[in-house]
Amino acid sequence: MTFEAQLGSAISDSPFSALEQFKDFPLYTPRQDLTRFLVRYELFKQVLGIHGSIVECGVFRGGGLMAWAHFSAIHEPFNHTRRIIGFDSFAGFPAVSQADGTGHEAGEMAAPGADAEIVKLAAIHDQNRPVGHISKVELVKGDATETIPAYVKANQHLLVALLYMDFDIHAPTETALKELLDRVPRGGIVAFDELNLKEWPGETLAFLDGPVFNCGRLQRMPWQSTVSYLVIE
Repeated sequence: MTFEAQLGSAISDSPFSALEQFKDFPLYTPRQDLTRFLVRYELFKQVLGIHGSIVECGVFRGGGLMAWAHFSAIHEPFNHTRRIIGFDSFAGFPAVSQADGTGHEAGEMAAPGADAEIVKLAAIHDQNRPVGHISKVELVKGDATETIPAYVKANQHLLVALLYMDFDIHAPTETALKELLDRVPRGGIVAFDELNLKEWPGETLAFLDGPVFNCGRLQRMPWQSTVSYLVIE
C-alpha cells in the first residue's frame, strides 16, 4: 500500500471521532501539508504589523484561507479590519492559454461545493473568536479576470498586507497583480505558489511581465521548495 493509502485507511479505522482526530491533526496530516501550513504561518508573522487585508488568489477547498483566519484570530484578535479575502471560480480554470504550457484544460482544479462548505465553517469558527459578530472571511466566486477588477472598484478602501498567488495559470495571475499590487504597502508581501515550476509556466510569465518583478528581492524558505515571496520595498 502507498503512504496515502495507509494513512487514509488509518484515518478511516481510527477509534477516535472525526473531531478528536482534527484536534490531534499532526497525527493524521502528511508532512508536506504541515509544511505548507507552516509556510503560511511564517508569512503571516511577517505582515503582523502591516495594515491591510490578506488576499488569497486561488482558494480550492479552503484550508489555506482558514489558516490565515485562524492566525489572525490568535495573534490579533481585535483587528476587525483585517479581512481574509479569497478569489476562486470553484469550477476550475475558466480557460487556459498557450502561456500555461501543455497538459492543462478548462475545468481543471475544480472544487464543487467548496464555497458553501467554507462559508458554513467560517461562520461556525466565528462563534469561537473575539469580535466574532464581524465576519473575518470573504469569498468572491467567479472568473477572477472579471471579479477582481469589479471587487477593487467596489472596495476603494482596500489595502492588502499579504497577497498570496495560487491561481496556477497566467490570465488570472496577471489580472490580480495588475489590480492588487498597487494596494500592497511597503513591508507588505506578495507570495507565489508555482514560480519556477516547469509544469505551471503561466504564473512565472505573469511575474516576469508585470511590475512586481522589480518590487523586491524574491526569496524562499529553505525548508519548502515551491512557495516564494518578496517584501515590497
